Amino acid sequence: MIEATDRKQEAIVADFPILAKLTSRGKRLVYLDSAASSQKPRAVIQALVDYYENDNANIHRGVYELAARATDAFESARAKVARFVNAADTAEIIWTRNTTEAINLVSFSWGLANLGPGDAILTTQLEHHSNLVPWQLLAAKTGAELRFIPADRDGVLALEHLDDLLAGVKLVALAHISNTIGSIAPLDVIVARAHAAGAVVLVDAAQSVPHMPVDVQALDVDFLAASGHKMCGPTGIGFLYGKRALLEAMPPFLTGGDMIKRVSYETTTYNELPWKFEAGTSNIADAIALGAAVDYLSDIGMDWVRAHEIRITAYALAQLRAFESRGLAVYGPPRAEDRAGVISFNLGDIHAHDLASILDTEGVCVRAGHHCTMPLMEKMGWPATARASFYLYNTEEDVDALIHALEKAAQVFRLT
Repeated sequence: MIEATDRKQEAIVADFPILAKLTSRGKRLVYLDSAASSQKPRAVIQALVDYYENDNANIHRGVYELAARATDAFESARAKVARFVNAADTAEIIWTRNTTEAINLVSFSWGLANLGPGDAILTTQLEHHSNLVPWQLLAAKTGAELRFIPADRDGVLALEHLDDLLAGVKLVALAHISNTIGSIAPLDVIVARAHAAGAVVLVDAAQSVPHMPVDVQALDVDFLAASGHKMCGPTGIGFLYGKRALLEAMPPFLTGGDMIKRVSYETTTYNELPWKFEAGTSNIADAIALGAAVDYLSDIGMDWVRAHEIRITAYALAQLRAFESRGLAVYGPPRAEDRAGVISFNLGDIHAHDLASILDTEGVCVRAGHHCTMPLMEKMGWPATARASFYLYNTEEDVDALIHALEKAAQVFRLT
């Protein structure tokens, strides 16, 4: 069984051409920044090439063969995403540029139409700026109150006062997985209690859809947003899932071509779902390539991806904790099973940017900074952290390379 797993892992690594490259210093590339953006397998890269070489045309209105092929591939990709997250209806998948745009779509289209003075929006203290700033603006525009579910030092949400926080709440918006600490929100508890309180629930799934099975019907979320570039797909494409009844009632987010059914000088009739929310020429090539990424992940199996990341994360946590005597601080839930493959840490009094620069000299790529969670950093008292994040192509050898690079950093900064 272990040998079969190893062979599968080797085959996966070989699917990503960039991982065979050396850095400018002649080091093996050790990519540990997938929470920011994942690498792309050949199948996805080839899907982009194939579209531009063979099927490049605008979609939906062309009656010639080339346009028909492009349209079929574009809508087929939407159907693949719908199956991937188990949407009840393909029309419940709206193409966006990324998670951020999907969240803003809900804020502008659903939020402005449904919130007012006396209402409340509930989010958490763990949120990425993309799932915080839109709600700050919405609260300012509508007079709604913005509330927060607190988090403890490990990034675990404190739910003992959840029912009180939900009083008067119309919208709950939270990340499935913290992009900074890696903690996993208990959606089964929060969604059920939010619905019981009469609230709609939006989930930022940028860090979960690429890394574990996500079933929107089982979770019973009302909206879910994700980005293609974090799930082996290209940049510039993402999607919003929304329950059909909610999407049908919402006004368009953007207006122009393709989102219309009929236009006169006096009035406009909007198109059906999902095109009502997709104004202008869509990101055709990247949507098709995201469909290829979904095929790739589906063939591997999301259960395997999740189990693999738990193994790698457990190994990494164990190796990193051996550094604690030298001033290494690791943040987030202590057990790999309770977190995603995201590990934020600091080493002594070395600033995270300096630490990341030293690691880079060894070919190890980690993120450093506040990770678009400045309020969380201030709450925790961290000026910044270094963050290693793992994906299906990472191995124990990558973790060993991280530890070796940390040894070098400790020597450079004379940590004993």
